[in-house]
Amino acid sequence: MGSSIECTNLRKTYDGKVEAVRGLSLQIEAGECFGLLGPNGAGKTTTIEILEGLLAPTSGEVRIFGHTWNDNPRQLREWIGISLQETRLSEKLSVRETIELFASFYREPRPAADILEELQLTEKADAWVGKLSGGQKQRLAVATALVGNPRILFLDEPTTGLDPQSRRQLWDIVRAFQQKGGTVLLTTHYMDEAERLCDRLAIVDHGQIIAEGTPSDLIDRMGGHHVVEFQVSKTANGNADHDNRDKDNLDRWRSLPSVESVRREDSTVCLSVREPHLTIPALLDAVTNDGHQLEHLSTRQASLEDVFVLLTGRHLRED
Repeated sequence: MGSSIECTNLRKTYDGKVEAVRGLSLQIEAGECFGLLGPNGAGKTTTIEILEGLLAPTSGEVRIFGHTWNDNPRQLREWIGISLQETRLSEKLSVRETIELFASFYREPRPAADILEELQLTEKADAWVGKLSGGQKQRLAVATALVGNPRILFLDEPTTGLDPQSRRQLWDIVRAFQQKGGTVLLTTHYMDEAERLCDRLAIVDHGQIIAEGTPSDLIDRMGGHHVVEFQVSKTANGNADHDNRDKDNLDRWRSLPSVESVRREDSTVCLSVREPHLTIPALLDAVTNDGHQLEHLSTRQASLEDVFVLLTGRHLRED
């Protein structure tokens, strides 16, 4: 179907010193949901604001359906819809009035009644915005982005702070837009959301893309399909100094069969492994031989969160 969004060697420098984006290139195909993930301060917001035409890059090029923001900015704004993490709408307008107001900004908007039904807001059409719940306000924010009949939908952390039911309602809205051929660019702090919604995603850190692909490809590239997590403590016969040194040395766990990578999270050691049935017996033997006692042991499927932590050293929701 061709590319909806392309950016090449995008750079943004503030005050000639701070590089927020450093040579970032992306190609997002029409009809796909693409996720942009990264720790706070990684350059995600700057990148998205450049793509949306809200911020000029220091260098590099952005194309929306083959057009730059210098070609025909009015037409490009007709093609995109934007829903921010927190949208402040007039609390004294009704839901219907709010949607009709945003519809008046576009040349070929969708009927307000259709948007109300699609976003499950028909029953709240005459309610004041200030009386809506958090989930209803967020659906209204997405409604204002959809009423212009966009071809691309930018969603900046659309489900932050929502209850599980409201999150899933928004997921359904995103999928419905995509099924009609729309392109979605999503940022989120929920890795399960990225895994479920995104066809492809890019992880950004320090203004650069450090990994890109489908969620399953990224998990596979991590080197292990399973994660073994465990905690140990010294036995009565163990030597404390020896044990403390060992706890800081992950090489011995890395040498176990089928282990691809190792990381520590507080007192828990996390092993990415290919074949847990080979790793776990060897792990139990090593714990016993080192004079330790196993306090906790669990196994699970590897997730996108594991990939993110391995690449950035941080969890996505850490400051």
